[in-house]
Amino acid sequence: MASRCYDLNKAGAIVISSETHTVSYGEEEGEFYYHRIHRTKPFERNNHYHGTYEIYYLVSGERHYFIKEKLYSIRAGDLILINKFDVHKTSGHGDPEHERIVINFSDSFLGKGHPLLASGLLGMFNQDRPLLRLTVPEQAIIMQILNKMADEIRERSASYEHMLQVLLTELLIKTYRLTHSASLPANVSMNPLHQKITDVVKFIHVHYADKITLQGLSETFYISPFYLSRIFKEITGFTIINYLNLTRIREAQRLLTDTDLKIVDIAESIGFESLTHFDRTFKKIMNMTASQYRKINSVP
Repeated sequence: MASRCYDLNKAGAIVISSETHTVSYGEEEGEFYYHRIHRTKPFERNNHYHGTYEIYYLVSGERHYFIKEKLYSIRAGDLILINKFDVHKTSGHGDPEHERIVINFSDSFLGKGHPLLASGLLGMFNQDRPLLRLTVPEQAIIMQILNKMADEIRERSASYEHMLQVLLTELLIKTYRLTHSASLPANVSMNPLHQKITDVVKFIHVHYADKITLQGLSETFYISPFYLSRIFKEITGFTIINYLNLTRIREAQRLLTDTDLKIVDIAESIGFESLTHFDRTFKKIMNMTASQYRKINSVP
């Protein structure tokens, strides 16, 4: 899939306060983004997705992480890999205090064809195992690279942007090796309610082009409409209709960039009953029209 290209934002910042310690560089949807923060108060990230790869490292504390269709309980030392356009959301788990590092990067940041990366290396972002539970020595390896990145951002020495590319390449290679050697599997939450919502999400992913209603889901999964609506929002951060629309729009993005289908045919194929409804929903989620998105992301 073609992805939108952004200019690298070089206006990074370091902010220190009694509540947080932040190292921030770039923009989440830009070419390269680095953000480290220590929070002491409850925080929930809005459910979202973006056209960049994401690496999330939990330095301290515990969190819940909803990724695509599963909920994970994560703890200090866990490394999360999130693919482009995968829906994800973090939320509290026990004591709200935690510290985490997030890196986002685009295909273009690593150079055309990723010349420094082994072929297929980024495929690890598309695996069913987004969570790596690292040993203490493995955590030290990852933190050493992440701290070097922070130092480059602070010092802004000559060619520091290129050094960030080198360090990101090292981080990706080290992480790729860990995907084959990490001793413990991803810890998927086994809470029965979480499993129920996981099943509902999977159903939506398969049947998004069909007419899906709260009542229909209620009957399919033997749970009252009110309770289903409440726990779905509580666990995923989405209402059912918002998640359904987001799933449909993600598929629309793929069709707009990978096919020559007319927009009206795309709207119908993903379950919208009218082009007007599709246009309104697409613009609300993407902040642009479908035709604008196709033009920006079309391959020359």
